Amino acid sequence: MLAVQQSTPIPDPLSVPSNAPEHCPGTESELAGKADACNGCANQSICASNTPKGPDPALPLIRERMTSVKRKILVLSGKGGVGKSTFTAQLGWAFAADDQLQTGIMDVDICGPSIPTILGIASEQVHSSSSGWSPVYVQDNLGVMSVGFMLPSSRDAIMWRGPKKNGLISQFLKDVDWGNLDYLVIDTPPGTSDEHLSVVQYLKESGIDGAVLITTPQEVALQDVRREIDFCRKVGIRVLGLVENMSGFVCPGCKTESQIFKPSTGGAEKLAQETGVELLGKVPLDPRIGKSADYGVSFLDEYPESPASTAYLDIIDKIKQILGDS
Repeated sequence: MLAVQQSTPIPDPLSVPSNAPEHCPGTESELAGKADACNGCANQSICASNTPKGPDPALPLIRERMTSVKRKILVLSGKGGVGKSTFTAQLGWAFAADDQLQTGIMDVDICGPSIPTILGIASEQVHSSSSGWSPVYVQDNLGVMSVGFMLPSSRDAIMWRGPKKNGLISQFLKDVDWGNLDYLVIDTPPGTSDEHLSVVQYLKESGIDGAVLITTPQEVALQDVRREIDFCRKVGIRVLGLVENMSGFVCPGCKTESQIFKPSTGGAEKLAQETGVELLGKVPLDPRIGKSADYGVSFLDEYPESPASTAYLDIIDKIKQILGDS
């Protein structure tokens, strides 16, 4: 029996942001109320008091909710614009292509929630019940949760400090009625910031099965992926492998491939060798991928003959093999 039984109200993303400072160390930290960022905060005296700080009350609820989720996979990128959310969507669609598998996608890119648009469900809304929030379903075995469902319109900006982002991620994990899932794919924002640390903290007891890192061939993207690999190793997340996106250009007419982003330093293949991380594959740039994302349809279903579809499916098969699910 789940620990959350009461109906949980859906928050208004445009409400007044939390009054916590931008670099708040968190109420559970030993530096709470004592860090430089705490100066001037209205909560400083409370946080700095000698009252013992117990464990986060959300942790047992998250642990209970996650007992029904078999695999939890993070999709990370050092830079924005490398196709991370598009890859997340294709991964979710590929898992859900098997009718026997239940798949969920959790979008924690709070300030840039693009997953609802890519999956064609941007106009949907989240509903709550006695068992929690209900995911929005793309199909019977593919459910999605994103802050994008909670915005009045796609033009509204989300301007939140760290603590408020952390609170929403906690709610996505403890209050969403995910049901029994074989795979929960978590789409994260670029970099290594609040959202990433929150996911790691909240899923520490439940366990994260691994992370897939997305990059493009040029050095400006690879240098940020090196930091992402370092982040994973520091927090103890297994790196399942690297995916090189936009690796060449496929002409939809003649099917020939040409190089767009030159891998001046060897691309993801050289980086994989340097860091001891597996290269899962290279996905060529097909302009129809962007078209599929705009229209919210599965690229794999619409264009199965594309070399990019073949690359996606080979990568997904490798991920299953690494996880022992093939």
